[in-house]
Amino acid sequence: MTDKWLFKSETYDNCNCAINCGCQFNLPTTHGKCESAYVGEIIEGHFNGTPLGGLRWSAIYKWPGEIADGDGRALIVIEERAAPAQRAALETILRGKSCAPLSNVFAVFASTCSEFCETQFLPIHLEKDLDARTARAEIPGILKSTGRPHINEFTGETFDIALARKAGSIEFTYAELGLGRTKVTGEIEMAFEDTWALFVVHHFDQDGLVRERPRLTAWLGV
Repeated sequence: MTDKWLFKSETYDNCNCAINCGCQFNLPTTHGKCESAYVGEIIEGHFNGTPLGGLRWSAIYKWPGEIADGDGRALIVIEERAAPAQRAALETILRGKSCAPLSNVFAVFASTCSEFCETQFLPIHLEKDLDARTARAEIPGILKSTGRPHINEFTGETFDIALARKAGSIEFTYAELGLGRTKVTGEIEMAFEDTWALFVVHHFDQDGLVRERPRLTAWLGV
């Protein structure tokens, strides 16, 4: 492999599963199918010298059944202000190309998709606070989504849930969990609310997941 790249993104994801998403707990999907929308902002990145930091992106997926059964559809959206070289680089990464086989979530998901819609270049609005588990995302004509913490019904306070993956993950080593509400229209349609939301730092290079302790674990104090 000749391409050298880095992709470090603060990412919000909302899918149609319950908060115990089967992808992370080695379980079937909640409803027998998977629908998912990622929106992120690259905080550090490059592709063969082309800088990617500061760019926003989205990857939207829909499978008629379990992900492993395939036949999924995908749509990539890249912030319209990206230059041509940046657009090409990000599309390569988000379509799971130019990396070790099945070494990150994009490559694995791409292997289960039978169709990629034409990549869109549009404004992407994203407000996020990964530590607080809040997010608000909008892509005109395509996506509206909000994320929030889970709330303890007895106390009214946030019910903190985090997920650590010591090994075996193609996506992260640590993530904060919450609930989200998403509506997607256009070529791919989906809508769900009060479902699994992921607040995570995606950190990949051409070889796969970069296993670095993320800043989100700072509250542990060790």
